[in-house]
Amino acid sequence: MNKLIILLFIIVSGSGAFFCKNPRNGSLSQKQNPKDTSKQKLSFINPEGQTIATRFLLPEGFQRVGVETGSFGEYLRNVELKADGTKARLFNGALKEPQDVYAAVINLDVGTRDLQQCADAVMRLRGEYYFKTKQIDKIQFHFTNGSLASFSKYAEGYRTEVAGNKVTWVKKAKPDFSYAAFRSFMDVVFMYAGTLSLEKELVAVPDWENIAIGDVVIYGGSPGHCVIVTDMAKNEATGEKIFLIAQSWMPAQDIHILTNPQMQPGFSPWYSNRFEGGFYTAECAFEKKHLKRWE
Repeated sequence: MNKLIILLFIIVSGSGAFFCKNPRNGSLSQKQNPKDTSKQKLSFINPEGQTIATRFLLPEGFQRVGVETGSFGEYLRNVELKADGTKARLFNGALKEPQDVYAAVINLDVGTRDLQQCADAVMRLRGEYYFKTKQIDKIQFHFTNGSLASFSKYAEGYRTEVAGNKVTWVKKAKPDFSYAAFRSFMDVVFMYAGTLSLEKELVAVPDWENIAIGDVVIYGGSPGHCVIVTDMAKNEATGEKIFLIAQSWMPAQDIHILTNPQMQPGFSPWYSNRFEGGFYTAECAFEKKHLKRWE
């Protein structure tokens, strides 16, 4: 999404099926969403569940797909949620609008500045996974201008200095590998990265039959948007996969699990990998080609 970026770059926007609701008035920027999310009934919710895996139950005939121990997929499936019924809020404490497009709120702070928006939420979850599993050297993301930001370097005391479109790292602080330092580093990433840079770090998944936990549906642009797959189940008899997706938004807000305006009544918040036309979320529409994953 749009954000204040000091780095200078020129964007040439192409046409396509991508469009999102205007976060200021709730309307779609190009045309109306084909279904009204406010009328969708949420099913398969266990209010006592404290993680994605325990909060969201499965429709009949589906079983959760296997994930490797210690993998990103395992982390996402077991990410902690805030209590059922918790309202998603913006960085300034105001309520997210609209309020009828999410099923749960992930238990991660949003910060006090308007930084953690859509691509930032995806990078935050990736960074949290690597920090939790002590893979510190893998916590790195590219800024929009192509510069690489590494948490290892930041933790050693190096800080960014920006001059026009050039970024340099200068030793300014004592080494600090704490979670507080990681969280501070991520704010730097949020400031200088976005959907344009994140999309370049991902590779295309040509076939939605191969969708997996951790995949990202992303349109890199200004504005752009993205969501991340946080859990998945499969019907072995039919081969159909259903999945949950999470996002942040603009202005910066709590990361939340989206409801589904498209699937047949009673299946929300699950999404199916078998759909016709564009891929519609509760707040955006993408094309099938927008499915990507980490290399």
